[in-house]
Amino acid sequence: MHELSLCRALIEQLQQQAELHQFNRVKQLWLEAGPLAAVVPEAMTFAFEAASRGTLAQGARLHVVELPGRARCRACGIESAISQWYQACPKCGQYQLQVLSGEELRIRELEVE
Repeated sequence: MHELSLCRALIEQLQQQAELHQFNRVKQLWLEAGPLAAVVPEAMTFAFEAASRGTLAQGARLHVVELPGRARCRACGIESAISQWYQACPKCGQYQLQVLSGEELRIRELEVE
């Protein structure tokens, strides 16, 4: 489960931000995740709860906001929705999609004390 290592890195980022912006507790956290980031929201929530024990984020609520994926076909130029890597173009069937969005995994918002 790579979500646990992602959550540990997330907690480290929160620690750094707490020192920089002088807060001592995270109450809620909104995390944006695209479909190509390979994050399972339920697994991320479970891993966050485990990784945050004994930290400034213990008891914080994690909200995973799922973002859409988009790609442009290099062969025919059409833009389409994507949900996984190596999809065929829905118009021409070629596997020449250039990812435009969907790889994101970033903090959108924090509620802190």
